[in-house]
Amino acid sequence: MKKILLLTSCLVLSVLMLHATEIGNPIQAKQIEQLFKKKNVDPNAPKDSTDWDRYWTLTGVVGLNVTQTSFTNWAAGGQNNANGVLFANLNLAYQKGNHLWEAHLQTEIGMMFSMAARDIINEDGIVEGKTRWRKSSDKIDFSTKYGFEFKKTWFVTAMASFKSQYARGYDYEKFDKLEAYRPAYVSNWLSPSYSDFSVGIDWKPKPFLSFYLSPVAGRITTCTVPDNVMRNSYGIDTLLGKPFKADFGLTFKAQVNYTYKNLNVMSSLVLFTPYTSKAQPFGNFDVDWDFAISYQFLKVLNVSLMTSLKYYDQVKITDAKGNVGPRVQFKEVLGVGIGYSF
Repeated sequence: MKKILLLTSCLVLSVLMLHATEIGNPIQAKQIEQLFKKKNVDPNAPKDSTDWDRYWTLTGVVGLNVTQTSFTNWAAGGQNNANGVLFANLNLAYQKGNHLWEAHLQTEIGMMFSMAARDIINEDGIVEGKTRWRKSSDKIDFSTKYGFEFKKTWFVTAMASFKSQYARGYDYEKFDKLEAYRPAYVSNWLSPSYSDFSVGIDWKPKPFLSFYLSPVAGRITTCTVPDNVMRNSYGIDTLLGKPFKADFGLTFKAQVNYTYKNLNVMSSLVLFTPYTSKAQPFGNFDVDWDFAISYQFLKVLNVSLMTSLKYYDQVKITDAKGNVGPRVQFKEVLGVGIGYSF
């Protein structure tokens, strides 16, 4: 009997407490709020709210663009070919209190298959193969930075970045004009690569916009392929016998990462100039400008435009007239395929 009375009393007491909470009992509400504050949890947050929702932000797009062209008795001529580009443009950010960490990855790899391929002939006149498969796009661009907010929208920031490519790259211009027996070998993994390290000030007037300036910046350029012609073309002095060179200078970076519904826009401009390089006087800036815009429709389809503009003062390029020197480099990729936007 005592057990029944005790259970009944507990039940009635629970109902009364629940009723008091529902009608907004100030004492109960204050106790609950203090309990949440101790655990650093917002009492008004939804039940499924997590640390990810409060501190982490992931934006960007990943996708695959594919094209195929076929000709049959086509009077104007043409080559049967297929092309595919796998790409990702992602930005991950963590912000809590005065601390901000961001990481950005822009990468792509593309291959083209052509039925009309020439034979590759070595110096002995032996056929080594055909150029059916060609790399159409290859890029790795990763950057990360940590900042401490000392004043609203102003951060003391340390930044690092890495740029290179995944696989061997060839120049087919002379080969396709029948001026050479084989395509020119011009790049590979870490040949070249550019690694930047700097400390400076980052201004973020808007969550999607930032401007970074560092007078204390270092850049390491590598070319691991043991080819003096290739190393010289990337500004590495082969007389020193090292596969890299290091520069100390000034860098500036402007970045936009804007998302509106199914539209995503990303752009970054990086400038670097060394202080003491004899081959590149101070004020001659290396330029990296990347732009990407994508729109997702019908949930899985994606249309994207990606451009890259580069100018490296010590990268030597031969033009159509045979002149060698630094040139503006530009690449554009427009495609429709499957994709997903964050």
